[in-house]
Amino acid sequence: MSASLLSRIGLEAETTNHRAEEEILLSSSSVRITLPFSPQLFYRHGWQSWALAAWLPPETSPVPISAPEFRTKDEDPLYALKEKHVSAWVIAVESPSGEVLLLGALGLGGRIELQENTLHGFYEEGSGDWFLATGEEEQVFARYAEHLAKRLGRRRIERAPRVWCSWYSLYRLINEQIILDVLKRLDDLPFDVFQLDDGWQISTGDWEANEKFPSGMAALAEKIRSHGRVAGLWLSPLIVTPDSSIYRNHPDWLLRGEDGQPVFAGVNWSGKTYALDVTHPAVLEWLEALIRKVRSWGYEYLKLDFLYAGALPGKHARPMPREQAYRQALETMRHAAGDAYLLTCGAPVIPSLGLCDGMRVGPDVTPYWLNHPMSVWLNNPNAPSTQNAIRTSLNRLWLSSVVHTDPDVIYFRSKTCWMSEEQKTLLRDLGWITGFKATSDLPHWLTSQDRQRLRQFLETTPVIKRRERHVFEIDGRQVDFRSVMPLPRPHRVPSRLATLAGLVPMVVNEILPAWWISRK
Repeated sequence: MSASLLSRIGLEAETTNHRAEEEILLSSSSVRITLPFSPQLFYRHGWQSWALAAWLPPETSPVPISAPEFRTKDEDPLYALKEKHVSAWVIAVESPSGEVLLLGALGLGGRIELQENTLHGFYEEGSGDWFLATGEEEQVFARYAEHLAKRLGRRRIERAPRVWCSWYSLYRLINEQIILDVLKRLDDLPFDVFQLDDGWQISTGDWEANEKFPSGMAALAEKIRSHGRVAGLWLSPLIVTPDSSIYRNHPDWLLRGEDGQPVFAGVNWSGKTYALDVTHPAVLEWLEALIRKVRSWGYEYLKLDFLYAGALPGKHARPMPREQAYRQALETMRHAAGDAYLLTCGAPVIPSLGLCDGMRVGPDVTPYWLNHPMSVWLNNPNAPSTQNAIRTSLNRLWLSSVVHTDPDVIYFRSKTCWMSEEQKTLLRDLGWITGFKATSDLPHWLTSQDRQRLRQFLETTPVIKRRERHVFEIDGRQVDFRSVMPLPRPHRVPSRLATLAGLVPMVVNEILPAWWISRK
């Protein structure tokens, strides 16, 4: 059946390098495929860690986000408002018989448009290679992943470390005393890594300990090691805020648009952020020195966040394709990090392969199931929410042979968690399926049952079997994620109203508990 499908498609490309029964390798700046059927579903792959990856009906709106202010941070801004579906690097379509046809770029800058029964693949600049295959879904994605690994590389480490991370309980409201107290209270729970997240630095761009960490970062790393854990640290090295010394003193380091203004990289907890020009020689030198400094402090696990900024469109000091510019910056940091574990987050997915050990593959989780105003009113499937995180992470499992797929932290706590037990179980099961085990639960928030479940999660390696696209078995127990996959039906509400309403669950369920801890 696969061979007959390949023979029935209309294919326009410049060069055919290899043709087999179920796959074709092509070299072309543009590939056009006319399908002999109307797709029942298609696989849409988002540009960076948080951007939607999902099997969707073709009639789904190609513009998932109604609020333009979210385009920069959650989608590739060049394609976020296109009237056609645009998938980053890879697309797949399902025929009426259930057979899958996949078209994937094997280089950087590849995009594929879907319109009715036509696929149009193109490279943003120049030409490149393509992989075209038909067959069963799991097989064609596995073959595509293997081609990517041969060209870009794969992870260096077999098993992902077990991580405790400060973010999803404490957020930026951390200080030295709180962190040392948590480190002590973790006691004998079998975490490999103790990772400090955002809130330790002077500013986004000034990566030195702030006044909340008077002993300094090297002393903290030593304390972590004394408890038998690997010291981990969060940074967002490719963005800066206006209060940083880089923004003030090195305006030539900033990526600028055609209008000459700094390229806006989105709003996060630090405020408005702007992208660095990662082709500028001084920026590359600074990135290398920064990572070497952090390593000299004793941190062997680095979570690098908001990395999409390195591939935003703009005018570079040294003209080159934007994804190539990003990969060059990541190569610089990888070299400086030595044998440290690199976890990339908010990262352009394919350009990161071979340079990181683990990669976040979905939006941030939350201690509640869905932020209704953000996800439904704004029609934003990339917004932080546990349901959104499960959906996109599960649809990126095909990357697992190349990189550790990080679905974000798993919740075990009963306190300050507003998910049902069924919802928490689905998230825990995703953690088992990916093999990436992390939590932010504070040990004194855990009941004895919570602690027992966490220990079992960290110590157990169950047998995983995939039965259907979104149905698995874990040690013989069936886990069905199909109810999580559909996108909510959008309800259009003015974006400012929806954004304000969306802040309510964030403040009540996330910020207030963290504030209360920091005050005690």
